[in-house]
Amino acid sequence: MRHFFTILGHEIRMLLVNPGTYIAAMLFLAIMGLIFTGLLEVYSQQAQETSPAHDFFRLFLGFAVIFIVPLMTMKSVSEERRLGTLETLLTTPVSTAEVVLGKYGAAYFLYLLLWGSTGGLFYLLHRFATDARLLDPGTLIGGYLYIAVSGLLFVAIGVFASALARNQAVAAVLGFVLLMVLIFGPKLALDIQLLQIEAFRPVRTALDYAQVFQHLDDFSRGIIDTRHLFFYFTGTTLTLILTILGVEAKLLHH
Repeated sequence: MRHFFTILGHEIRMLLVNPGTYIAAMLFLAIMGLIFTGLLEVYSQQAQETSPAHDFFRLFLGFAVIFIVPLMTMKSVSEERRLGTLETLLTTPVSTAEVVLGKYGAAYFLYLLLWGSTGGLFYLLHRFATDARLLDPGTLIGGYLYIAVSGLLFVAIGVFASALARNQAVAAVLGFVLLMVLIFGPKLALDIQLLQIEAFRPVRTALDYAQVFQHLDDFSRGIIDTRHLFFYFTGTTLTLILTILGVEAKLLHH
């Protein structure tokens, strides 16, 4: 892994000099800011059972993951394949794993940067809010910790989708579908009548274990369940292994 940090640094520099990165960041923050303002208006009009931070993470987790992650990662591998530069890069003393992990690391860095920038919204809330109950530090810390942990898997899925497709648009759509299935699939599947049969109890247990929003709720309440950590760390590892194998298989095919 000698060249990993070199590739990682190069990918991060390319992201930082790409105007598209700043356009995406401005769009992301603008939408976040508008809906956060609307959320505060609701809280100012009527008392709620949960803090704004809790609803903020629940409302925006789906948006940020399903739409932003595919847009962030769609070029990571597919663009290299389309231009033919991936094959050239791998003829140097660089392994496929180093290339994939370097691109993944850069995308995850951008993911954390975008989410970290939303901290400014809570800083303004802390600075100007007259009701201290609007800002729950425990929920805020737990929410951001969940964002960091779950982002490992979400970004890995985006890079995996990019590795499967040569076209950026196809990679974005594939990433969107895979993330939709991961985030909303278990909850929808649990409502299927057939799965209520006792014979499918292990399936229901597995689907309940994979519910993303339930994980977020637990983190927000300060419950750091090692099963959740295992889910994301294992899922990330397996997804990255499949990505590396997928890239190598396509190179051998050519």
